[in-house]
Amino acid sequence: MSNKVLEDKFYIALLDDLEKQKLVLPTMPEVALKVRDAVSNEDASAKQIADVISLDPAISARMIQVANSPLLRGSQKTETVEQAITRMGHTLVKSMVINMAMQQVFKASNPLTKKYMQTIWAQSTQVASIASAMASHFTKLKPDQAMLAGLVHNIGALPIITRAEEIPALMQDEDIFASLLERLSGPIGTSILKSWNFPDDLSIVASEHNNYSYDSEAIDYVDVVIVAKLQNLAGSDHPDAQIDWNDVPSFCKLGLAGDSEVVEIEDIVMEEIEITQQLFN
Repeated sequence: MSNKVLEDKFYIALLDDLEKQKLVLPTMPEVALKVRDAVSNEDASAKQIADVISLDPAISARMIQVANSPLLRGSQKTETVEQAITRMGHTLVKSMVINMAMQQVFKASNPLTKKYMQTIWAQSTQVASIASAMASHFTKLKPDQAMLAGLVHNIGALPIITRAEEIPALMQDEDIFASLLERLSGPIGTSILKSWNFPDDLSIVASEHNNYSYDSEAIDYVDVVIVAKLQNLAGSDHPDAQIDWNDVPSFCKLGLAGDSEVVEIEDIVMEEIEITQQLFN
């Protein structure tokens, strides 16, 4: 059986399982869910959120570290989780907790699976960093929500990689596997984010981030992630790096088409992107 036939059978079977709710989707760790619920309550105090985060020593330490990073560092050093939450704000706290949770979700023991997981995770953090900067400089969207959108945009790849472990021939053919990821990651990613109770304006990012013809009425997080993805691929040998930005509505909506050059955009936001990227490392 050819790999192309294998791909088509895999595609049909996975979509069928998704439709029948038989596909095992990754779950958000309990502490991450509790933190998300806590920060979603606008009336929740920093102490209440800190009490939840303190249940996990690793997350607690990471929050303090992020609060003292160059991106957020104030005149005084942050020493407690409560102080860190006050400095970071609810949405960034949620983003960082989900970041830590997803780092665990993206771990794998199989060497071939691990390679794909690490590559996709690295790309996701890069897109998240760029998306945050793009939102800050070129839109009125919330940068921390844009960061979160970038972080989870390709979450649909996880069940595909996990299932494909059972068919080594698919994973060893990089072109076929890349095709599977592009065809399936959208619907699966949307299902995952909806199961995690993500808002619609973020869930749609999973289904539309590969749609470079996407053209909503107003600038949204899909636009920012598309711009971030193509910006991240600029100069690489990826086929999408050859796309003319003038043909991508998202670039036009952000005012980055026309005579804009990659270097000019990088000069404006590169330092901010690099600092934000450090949050994920």
